[in-house]
Amino acid sequence: MPVWQSLAEETKDDDFVVLTVALDQPDAARPWIEAAAPTYPCLIDRDHRTAELYHFTNVPQATWIDEAGRIVRPPENAGQTDAFRRMDRSTSTFPPDALAERARVKNLYLSALKDWARRGAQSPHALDAAAVRARLQVPDAGAAEAHAVFRLGQVLLRDGRVHEATACFGEASRLHPESWAIWRQHAEKDARGLATSAAFWERVDALGDRPYHRPLAIGG
Repeated sequence: MPVWQSLAEETKDDDFVVLTVALDQPDAARPWIEAAAPTYPCLIDRDHRTAELYHFTNVPQATWIDEAGRIVRPPENAGQTDAFRRMDRSTSTFPPDALAERARVKNLYLSALKDWARRGAQSPHALDAAAVRARLQVPDAGAAEAHAVFRLGQVLLRDGRVHEATACFGEASRLHPESWAIWRQHAEKDARGLATSAAFWERVDALGDRPYHRPLAIGG
């Protein structure tokens, strides 16, 4: 969250708005938001409507929308890498080259975003409609059904029907296995409320050569 606060402050005179959305339960996300005390809008989307509309599958992902409401960059990885997969899990330490690559990609993404905030359509990072369409990840029928089942699970959860809700979340994950956002909602959490248990690492390791964060396709 500090990185988005810094971005909001740096671009506040550019008619630019940072808007973040937590795909989580209010009681889980709100303490983190309140502790950060952001000056930009932070929303909590417990039903994952944002993920359904924009086909977000993980965090952090972002889409760039101009003042006319047009998408100028479709949903993509917001400056993260898979460096965490090279972490020594016994010491939580990283190889220096992994840290350097993570910093490089983050800076690359933020620099491109700031350039667009300043220059708008003149920025080389603002894509035209054809390029946006070419990059869009269109959800399949399984993903669409998964979001419907997930919403049903949220209704059941709010009604106190935990067992039935959990079954819905599991089915939603089965229908849309790419969505880490859906999986986190029924995954085991640690004391911080994060889904970083052994089950998380098993799921990450099962990816093999496939990425956890899709590589960032941005110039630089």
